[in-house]
Amino acid sequence: QLQLVESGGGLVQPGGSLRLSCAASGFTLDTYAIGWFRQAPGKEREGVSCISNIGSTNSADSVKGRFTISRDNAKNTVYLQMNSLKPEDTAVYYCAADMYCGAFLGEYWGQGTQVTVSS
Repeated sequence: QLQLVESGGGLVQPGGSLRLSCAASGFTLDTYAIGWFRQAPGKEREGVSCISNIGSTNSADSVKGRFTISRDNAKNTVYLQMNSLKPEDTAVYYCAADMYCGAFLGEYWGQGTQVTVSS
């Protein structure tokens, strides 16, 4: 009933762009911090970017300057704009909701969307 659904993943060439969407259903996400995470084969899940309920953001050093997180509360959706994509960005990307970015465990998680960066 309470769900986050990611979309927008796919196959893209190095240097290309994708925009991922995270849409909430069954609850209103405007009171939540929303984080994007990714997991590649053989690697631990890592935090990519997070946006608080009041709009402050932070991102991993590996994506700073390339990825931008934003939210549209009227659409109950959070976005991750991914530019200048690199092969090492290949992973399953998940969005999750929690109270705040500083201590983020994830109360709700999406199913994930595959991003593959390859020539």
